[in-house]
Amino acid sequence: MGTEIERKFLLKDDSWRAAADAGCRYLQGYLVGSQHASVRVRIEGDKAFLNIKSATLGIYRKEYEYPIPVSDAEELLNTLCEKPLIDKVRYHLTHAGHVWEIDVFSGDNSGLVVAELELEREDSPFERPAWLGDEVSDDPGYYNVSLVKHPYKDWK
Repeated sequence: MGTEIERKFLLKDDSWRAAADAGCRYLQGYLVGSQHASVRVRIEGDKAFLNIKSATLGIYRKEYEYPIPVSDAEELLNTLCEKPLIDKVRYHLTHAGHVWEIDVFSGDNSGLVVAELELEREDSPFERPAWLGDEVSDDPGYYNVSLVKHPYKDWK
């Protein structure tokens, strides 16, 4: 059984960029976003995945991910996924022994930048980088599945 323990944060500034990799474009869409789970299609560079994630609020969720052909993912994104699609560049950087993922959104979610940290346990300690802002792990508005229905451009 797959699990994900992930904390999500806003950022104070762009100082993280000095330590980040070159980044990779992600294009993703949702086939189903129900009360119990979301079903996502994602193209990540030259790879594609089908992902099923529980709709649990907080940092702990069930998650299952399966590779699929990129051509299938493109067709699903173009024909069956809800619009707008999530378009972002994901950067990776290491700080104090932890790998951080920084998502810089574009399109309808342009202006939103979120840092994510996957942990082994819910109570795993980690050092907060200086560029880290407020935690939004418990705010469903920042979940990608929510950004399809309520894009960042429409936030007040």
